[in-house]
Amino acid sequence: MNAVEIEEAISKLAEQPFDPAQFPYAFLEAFGNKATTISRLRSGNSNKTDIAGAVLQYNNIHISACPAGEVLKTLEKLRNRPATNRQKAKFIHEVF
Repeated sequence: MNAVEIEEAISKLAEQPFDPAQFPYAFLEAFGNKATTISRLRSGNSNKTDIAGAVLQYNNIHISACPAGEVLKTLEKLRNRPATNRQKAKFIHEVF
């Protein structure tokens, strides 16, 4: 995907009602992850996180939705998890 395609996908995502349980998958899909990859993450086969509701994709991202006011706490939790380093996550992202 090129930058314009990503921007269009993210804009469409921003227009949708926010669903914290589905957002990590929609976010990854907007950045060009294939349906097979998303399916494997949803099933837990390739989602290596130990945090409920979070998604950890190997060599990519550790992402989680969080309640308003808990952004720093959630970022700390994602950043300090051994799995984050073990799975070589380059990006840590939370959404509230």
